[in-house]
Amino acid sequence: MKIVENPSEIYSLVASSKCNGKRVGLVPTMGALHAGHLSLVEEAKRHCDIAIATIFVNPTQFGPNEDFSKYPRTLDSDLEQLERAKCDWVFVPSTMQMFPEGLSTYLEPPTVSKNWEGQIRPGHFRGVTTVVLKLFHMIPADVAFFGRKDYQQVAVLRAMVRDLNVPIELIACDTVREQDGLAMSSRNRYLSPTDRGRAVGLWNALQHVQSLVREGCHDVERLESEMRDMLLAVPVDRIDYAAIVDGVTMEPLSHVLPDAVAIIAVCIGTTRLIDNLSLDV
Repeated sequence: MKIVENPSEIYSLVASSKCNGKRVGLVPTMGALHAGHLSLVEEAKRHCDIAIATIFVNPTQFGPNEDFSKYPRTLDSDLEQLERAKCDWVFVPSTMQMFPEGLSTYLEPPTVSKNWEGQIRPGHFRGVTTVVLKLFHMIPADVAFFGRKDYQQVAVLRAMVRDLNVPIELIACDTVREQDGLAMSSRNRYLSPTDRGRAVGLWNALQHVQSLVREGCHDVERLESEMRDMLLAVPVDRIDYAAIVDGVTMEPLSHVLPDAVAIIAVCIGTTRLIDNLSLDV
């Protein structure tokens, strides 16, 4: 496994490989890797000749009161895991390489970013789209792999790629879960044992909504109410949203339609967790 820190070097490696007919897959991460990240590397290996992971904790997607300073940084462990997963190259740029002094150009994110995470975390998707577009320029891969756990992020990046004619394919991979259903997340390590027990309530609420839909209930108001009631019974400490939305536009729905997605964001203790489930209508 080759570790690269210089943007010019990784660009040259990718360009040379593509000239030789190799298909290149990209897995952008912020490190603190878990089985969900490694499953994306495995998908990249399946679809492509060369799999590249990036590790960069992006300061521009954190708000002023968010957890940038305490976000877990576990580079040695991350590299060991990526080597075991047979990742070919890892790009580990510095903050100065990604955001050099004097940088003043940022990307205005697409409309699909406005609600939910975009409303609760102002500036978040501006930071996400800017850094991902920069990575796409530095690493002109054929395919990029993202996890469906960050459902709105995938929708935002799909819109960005479409709107700006970025020559890359996006593949969204299924959420990887713990045995009890909790979606794997780097932030799960913040949870105390008691809070970890409460966190499975997100998955239980999503499954309950899915079961109601399969029984024929398509009334969004009722479904959202039941989802919130289950979360309050956990209890979670704060509900940012528990909604059913159009899976393409992220707009609220009044009636469950094909492509509907149930989305949740809550705080448990001091940890903010998100999850979602595409509803089988």
